[in-house]
Amino acid sequence: MHCSAAISNTKGGFTIEAIEIGEPGPDEVRVRLKAAGLCHTDYDSLAWDRPHIMGHEGSGIVEAVGTKVEGLSPGDPVILNWAIPCLECFQCQRGNQHICENNSPVIAGSVPGQPGHAHPEATRLNGVPIARSFNIGTLSEYTVVKAAALVKNPSSKLGFPAASIISCGVMTGFGSAVNAAQVEAGSSTVVLGTGGVGLNVIQGCKLSGASKIIAIDINDQRLDMAQQFGATHLIKADPTDAGLLRSAEQVKSLTDSRGADYAFECTAIPALGAAPLAMIRNAGIAVQVSGIEEEITIDMNLFEWDKVYINPLYGQCQPQRDFPKIIQHYEKGQLLLDELITRTYSLDRLQDAFDDMLAGRNAKGVIVFD
Repeated sequence: MHCSAAISNTKGGFTIEAIEIGEPGPDEVRVRLKAAGLCHTDYDSLAWDRPHIMGHEGSGIVEAVGTKVEGLSPGDPVILNWAIPCLECFQCQRGNQHICENNSPVIAGSVPGQPGHAHPEATRLNGVPIARSFNIGTLSEYTVVKAAALVKNPSSKLGFPAASIISCGVMTGFGSAVNAAQVEAGSSTVVLGTGGVGLNVIQGCKLSGASKIIAIDINDQRLDMAQQFGATHLIKADPTDAGLLRSAEQVKSLTDSRGADYAFECTAIPALGAAPLAMIRNAGIAVQVSGIEEEITIDMNLFEWDKVYINPLYGQCQPQRDFPKIIQHYEKGQLLLDELITRTYSLDRLQDAFDDMLAGRNAKGVIVFD
């Protein structure tokens, strides 16, 4: 069958093209996408060195399953997970499914024919196999993926747009607080940057019982959203405040002059990579959530004393454990998902969605397929 998909051109742009979708292999599933969330990683992928089908957040309906697939049937609503575990490698055996040594596109790449990718003939552009972003390529009306990339959505309340954003932005923020930092009840926390990921760190801190959740941003609108999602204190940062050291003093004034127990960097700005260390008390925990991969300079005085700085991937996700947990919190009204979606777009308005994201107008934008 043929369908439409967003294809990166390796020059900073993309086109909407007709692609050919094949039958799923024995351990694969064909999914009709209903919604795909957008984040800055999708925009960054425009500069990757090979064309690919874009998108790594999504939800949809199972259309066909391979001969060896168990537990999934046509008609099942599913959420796609880009960190596809093999369950057999060194890391998977230790519970680190998000950094699977065989399937993770972050560790092993995302090229047709690799273990985490569907068989090469599953997706073709002009007769030639083409890779899918993070092995799932959700900015496409259909996708063929490994069955391990799918988690059933058991909720009748959770619609496809809200379900689609669980699979990266929500999981990364929520998991950074709950799984990686293991925020303790009654603790003080600070969140630097209150975009889509930062708002979900705030939600994770709130669900963990943090008594003080301090949100820092330069954008008044985002700070208003932070309060809606659970922040107890707001600090508007000054763009000229190098390393947010003045904001750090405000944090200390709110935390008995010690600093917060936990601080989360969610800005993706390299110059702020060390900023969470300035926000925490001695023996506190700083978490680099946003995935900064550039070289940065850190004043080692910021580590004094006994401070811990961790750099988790994807909120240390175990999809079959964590997605249902997030859905349960949503159904109980403890975690907001629909409210995260500022705007929805059709696939042919993908550029508008990127423009709104880059301008900071959206907490989350979502592409919705008919």
